[in-house]
Amino acid sequence: MRVLSLFDGISCGMAALERAGISVERYDAFEIDKYAIKVSEKNYPQIVHHGDVFSGNFADFKGYDLLLGGSPCTYWSIAKTGRETTPDGIGGKLFMEFVRALRESECRYFLYENNNSIHQNIKDFISEMLGVQPIMINSALVSAQQRKRCYWTNIPGVCQPEDKGILLKDILESGISWQDKSYCMTASYDGAVFWNTMQRSQRSMIAEPVGVAQRGRYVQSGNRTSKCEGGTEQFIEARKDGKSNCLTTVQKDSMVAEPIPFNTFNGEGEKSRTFMAGYYKYGEATIITNKGFKGGATAIAQPIRVGQYGSGGQGQRIYSVRGKSVTLSANGGGQGAKTGLYKIDLPDGDYIIRKLTPVEAERLQTLPDNYTEGISKTQRYKCIGNGWTVDVIAHILNGLKGVI
Repeated sequence: MRVLSLFDGISCGMAALERAGISVERYDAFEIDKYAIKVSEKNYPQIVHHGDVFSGNFADFKGYDLLLGGSPCTYWSIAKTGRETTPDGIGGKLFMEFVRALRESECRYFLYENNNSIHQNIKDFISEMLGVQPIMINSALVSAQQRKRCYWTNIPGVCQPEDKGILLKDILESGISWQDKSYCMTASYDGAVFWNTMQRSQRSMIAEPVGVAQRGRYVQSGNRTSKCEGGTEQFIEARKDGKSNCLTTVQKDSMVAEPIPFNTFNGEGEKSRTFMAGYYKYGEATIITNKGFKGGATAIAQPIRVGQYGSGGQGQRIYSVRGKSVTLSANGGGQGAKTGLYKIDLPDGDYIIRKLTPVEAERLQTLPDNYTEGISKTQRYKCIGNGWTVDVIAHILNGLKGVI
């Protein structure tokens, strides 16, 4: 099979063809992101790269079997303020390069993908230009993330894939998730922080156990041995080396900080939402009422922050739950400031929260482990978020078997 791929990214289309067991004679790709191209070249050095779609002479590929592409949804996505709702903007110009490629190359089969959240006006325009109606497939059926995408194709026999029952916990390298499915993986995931996960239901994070000890310290001095007025309080102190404290007869000398099993209450089960490319811009989570949650007024709660280790940065803050009714500290001020106080039942324990690792992000897109290795972590998240869920594409491409 000879394949022409526009907006190729990290060549998820090639990975899907390989997974579907379809032999590829030649694969020509148009892509301008240097990091995505580097990932593509590492995994598939046989791919021929051509650069910018606007400079492509697609008649050079006349007679190819398959045209693949998903033009950037940046201008059309509901996540963008002031998004384009008609096809006469930049998003439409990018899409029309796919149409031009289809006409000039005369590829027998095509597959075009874009975000399910784009305006109906644009969906109708795409359908008119391509002559087919879209099928919406949620990646949650074949992966651990919620990712609704529309696919326009003339490949025969496309239907909904069977639900594989993959949960977020199944793809973790360590730690425990409080969701069954991740939020949608996007290109901005690298800046993920706790408040964004909880407040906006974006950029899933993971609770990681840590070795801790409970120590009594004098309130005024913070010292364990020098007595002073004000009495003592119990503090949770975490080790920095990932090891347990020495086992002693005192139970609180060595403990494990268990992950927080939050429930999203969002009516979508326990899947992650779509993994987005902009995961890196937000600060520590606070919990607010979210209309997207079941019942409208149900809130998800952050446990009280009781301490830190290291500099106290992201992933170094310790949260404690003592008793079933947990009062939350709000963001930027005293208790209850800005967001008010909410309560939720949680098991007793102490917790830290971390981002998904790049390998875990790859697994959300059903990519092979370390597929994007060789570029910075920030660029790995971006490339993964901009990519396709490989198993969804492979499912669609299976319809080509026996017809080519």
